[in-house]
Amino acid sequence: MLLRFAKMHGLGNDFMVVDLISQRMHLSPEQIRYLGDRNTGVGFDQLLLVETPQSPDVDFHYRIFNSDGTEVEHCGNGARCFARFVHDQRLTGKREIAVQTSNGRIVLKMLKDQWVEVDMGEPVLQPDLVPFDASSEAPSYTLEQDNQNYNLGVVSVGNPHAVLIVDDVNAAPVVELGTKLEQHPRFPNKANIGFMQIIDRNTIKLRVFERGVGETKACGTGACAAVVAGQQQGVLDAEVTVHLTGGDLKIHWQGPGHHLMMNGPATHVYEGQIKL
Repeated sequence: MLLRFAKMHGLGNDFMVVDLISQRMHLSPEQIRYLGDRNTGVGFDQLLLVETPQSPDVDFHYRIFNSDGTEVEHCGNGARCFARFVHDQRLTGKREIAVQTSNGRIVLKMLKDQWVEVDMGEPVLQPDLVPFDASSEAPSYTLEQDNQNYNLGVVSVGNPHAVLIVDDVNAAPVVELGTKLEQHPRFPNKANIGFMQIIDRNTIKLRVFERGVGETKACGTGACAAVVAGQQQGVLDAEVTVHLTGGDLKIHWQGPGHHLMMNGPATHVYEGQIKL
């Protein structure tokens, strides 16, 4: 069977997007790993599936799989690409689109110049809901790895994140330390690990080691988590520009009780089909 797809990216975080409304197919983990291979398949950081809605208050169901075949709860850069895909493919005429993920409902809004605003909902700070092993909620936590202590902000933005403040993000041991902290036993579902350099109260640089993927050029949920962690620790304001390897995101959060808002681009690369 031929599978039609689009290749897209959000600041270099790249996706294979598949419409499973107009074409019917079940993709196994083995098939997803094949598709995700950059040498023999299509190659992507995540596979995004567009499915029919499962409740009347949303327009689509949105599923996300890493290139290793594992399903994940959320992807901010992917959400922007999802919105542009369903709009470009004329699966909807709406400019404000409600979608259901495995972890909740989010709203996507088409803006000018191929930018999309994503209402990411409220961040989760309670450790047991992240999930993270801690006795009580705190602005930051100490985690031991290889006989060293690391100070981490811990937050869920639909998926679990830990954020370390570093002096120089370019010199940070993103792959070496990220690999270890991702699988730390205090994160029962593993975690995405962010390395944040603070430029000023409205500007940061960020690199993210994504769970099940490795370092990517951009991570939308990671950018949101970094801003939340920085605000919780009193070093960031409500409006923050996040400089990632692939480009910039604009994050706005007014604090507990408010929704996180993320603005950024979504780029269509090409359309194709592959035989499975």
